Amino acid sequence: MAAGFSTASAKGVDFEAKITPIVIISSIMAATGGLMFGYEVGVSGGVTAMPEFLKKFFPVVYGRVEVGVDKNNYYCKYDNQGLQIFTSSLYLAGLTATFFASYTTRTLGRRPTMLIAGVFYIIGVVLNAAAQDLAMLITGRILLGCGVGFANQAVPLFLSEIAPTRIRGGLNILFQLNVTIGILFANLVNYGTAKIKGEWGWRLSLGLAGIPALLLTVGALLVTETPNSLVERGRLNEGKAVLRQIRGTVNVEPEFADLLEASRLAKEVKHPFKNLLQRRNRPHLLIAIALQIFQQCTGINAIMFYAPVLFGTLGFGSDASLYSAVLTGAVNVPSTLVSIYFVDKVGRRVLLLEAGLQMFFSQLVIAIVLGIKVTDHSNNLSKGFAVLLVVMICTYVAAFAWSWGPLGWLIPSEVFPLETRSAGQSVTVCVNLLFTFIIAQAFLLMLCHFKFGIFIFFSSWVLVMTLFVMFLLPETKNIPIEEMRERVWKKHWFWTRFMVMGDQSCNRQEE
Repeated sequence: MAAGFSTASAKGVDFEAKITPIVIISSIMAATGGLMFGYEVGVSGGVTAMPEFLKKFFPVVYGRVEVGVDKNNYYCKYDNQGLQIFTSSLYLAGLTATFFASYTTRTLGRRPTMLIAGVFYIIGVVLNAAAQDLAMLITGRILLGCGVGFANQAVPLFLSEIAPTRIRGGLNILFQLNVTIGILFANLVNYGTAKIKGEWGWRLSLGLAGIPALLLTVGALLVTETPNSLVERGRLNEGKAVLRQIRGTVNVEPEFADLLEASRLAKEVKHPFKNLLQRRNRPHLLIAIALQIFQQCTGINAIMFYAPVLFGTLGFGSDASLYSAVLTGAVNVPSTLVSIYFVDKVGRRVLLLEAGLQMFFSQLVIAIVLGIKVTDHSNNLSKGFAVLLVVMICTYVAAFAWSWGPLGWLIPSEVFPLETRSAGQSVTVCVNLLFTFIIAQAFLLMLCHFKFGIFIFFSSWVLVMTLFVMFLLPETKNIPIEEMRERVWKKHWFWTRFMVMGDQSCNRQEE
């Protein structure tokens, strides 16, 4: 899996570093990988609501939605395995590509891996925009998924390694911010192209993904490689020169020495995944896996994938459903900025707990309104109730955007000790993409069979994850990464037993 090591001092001391233009520009360029990911999440739901797209690739769904076949079953109009494969194939391909991306990240570097991601994206965009049949369309989505796998592996690692310690959290969330901007951009594009007659509408929506794809590719050509990657591959002089350049100071000896030590320790760990399963490392692994599963079980990707389809199912007109999807995308972006501002002020737990209550309440209201107003054979959704639904969905999206969205990625990057950090990050990415695929594949089928109960299903998960945060997730705010073990895990009421017994086991092995 992807290799990498933190530049945090083992004593938790910040190194001398300025916030240089090269760091800011490189971070913005690298984070366009998130823009591409977000665009693909947003665009797929929009094009699947366009009649010409459905007519060409999914005629069965087109018959239900436009012609009126089985028109009385409001919840099952879009239930089609082919349609779900179109969306979810991207994430299954991304999951597979992650394993290959880990090799290129370690042996070639972070920058070439981002370049590979950009090339995959561009080829996938061309195939999707020019698709003549379903096979060509799915092939394009698979190549886009390969881009997702390579970008999601390299970009967060690049951002973490190039940033000075004191702004590392903010720059990491920059990736998630770009995801939300990409979703909003896709929703705006879909709203405009839906008015274009014929096939040009959906082809333009899919083709405009080439803009963030080109940004990522050009960005990968222009940014500098991280000093961590250079040291890891034995290019020590070049690594020190780059470190001086990005830190804006010649006094980089302490950080460079730490890089050398981190590289030495990382190379000594021959079996990081085996180490990951040791008792003392299980809390970090369980936390990382749980956060990825919970992030998807909030239902957020299901709503973002299928927002126009969902609003259409709830009784909104075609234009109105796309407009509502744009509105939710617009809520997403500023809400992520809230997280950037508060994450190091109030802490991770406060944001997650508050958002849990907000998401639970909003989903419950949505379920009640749909249960009363929308049934299999009637849709009595008045304008007032329709507005209430949009407000509640926006309330839900806002809560997710300042909590589980960015923190689901940030916390796993903080909790793993050095010797298992790269393996832990790889497990995090794989679990996230796996459950993204599962939810994307199952959502329309669940909507058909659960009906309004799907929001009760997701709200139940929100309740479970909120209780998990309350009792089992420790606070990591303002704790140096290499001091987590002593200051967080050993002092936690539940996880401390793994730390103490794990240390005793390791001591017996050394003896």
